[in-house]
Amino acid sequence: MIFKKTVFHLLAVLVLASCHAQEKGAAISKDVIYKVVNNDSLMLRVYFPEKFKKKKQYPTIVFFFGGGWNGGSISQFEDQSKYFASRGMVAAVVDYRVKKRQGTTPFDAVKDAKSAMRYLKIHAKEFGIDTDKIVASGGSAGGHLAAATTLLPGLNEATDDLSVSPKANALVLYNPVIDNGENGYGYERVGDRYLEISPMHNITKGAPPTLFLLGSKDKHIPVATAENYKAKMEAVGSRCELIIYKGQEHGFFNQWKKEGPKYFKETNIVVDEFLQSLRYLKGKATLN
Repeated sequence: MIFKKTVFHLLAVLVLASCHAQEKGAAISKDVIYKVVNNDSLMLRVYFPEKFKKKKQYPTIVFFFGGGWNGGSISQFEDQSKYFASRGMVAAVVDYRVKKRQGTTPFDAVKDAKSAMRYLKIHAKEFGIDTDKIVASGGSAGGHLAAATTLLPGLNEATDDLSVSPKANALVLYNPVIDNGENGYGYERVGDRYLEISPMHNITKGAPPTLFLLGSKDKHIPVATAENYKAKMEAVGSRCELIIYKGQEHGFFNQWKKEGPKYFKETNIVVDEFLQSLRYLKGKATLN
């Protein structure tokens, strides 16, 4: 039985690790399993720049989808990944365990996010990743995970190589769940353990430069929460750019929203300019 499971797992790895050529002019991607936990094989998809050279190191952006830690799909940030790959970055979208599929908690999701970051660093040479220029990004609960990989000191998977840091060098957060305290989002699911999992409560000196994007009418993430986060970041000497989109609600940047295509474009340009300021990208944003 063990042999059969091993063979099945190896076959799954071989299938997922194959490169997928997209339609002409689109990014080339590669699927890999970054972790197997409780018989669940968790995968991530890596998008490569055009004319990718394996010996070269590229700035990298890693996306985590939203969905309240309950559901969601890596397809959420597929288009952003393709865009930043077209700008010369390696881009990755990460699958992780959620309540609806695996019956898991936000704590498990954080462990998966950290495992994915470690996997990418361990395999940096294979994927052409510059480990000094890694951006963690995501929307809503995915924004929480992006921040969690870098700000939270605990919640590591026991099987991870803890000598490898999961921290990113910069954060790009789309209406992120950033405060899990009593008056924040998700407290009913994390309870008295909120200090372990709340990025707002774990901002310390050395926190990386952060871009925070939020709609003024977001029902889940109040503008005051974002302003408090920015103030705490600046209090420890860290850069935090906060951009409020007037009249926009939660998830406004998703293309399937009413004004999504407009804000997809606008947010990509803003993120592009932020990454230029960090010298991760050069030249103007290429969106028309």
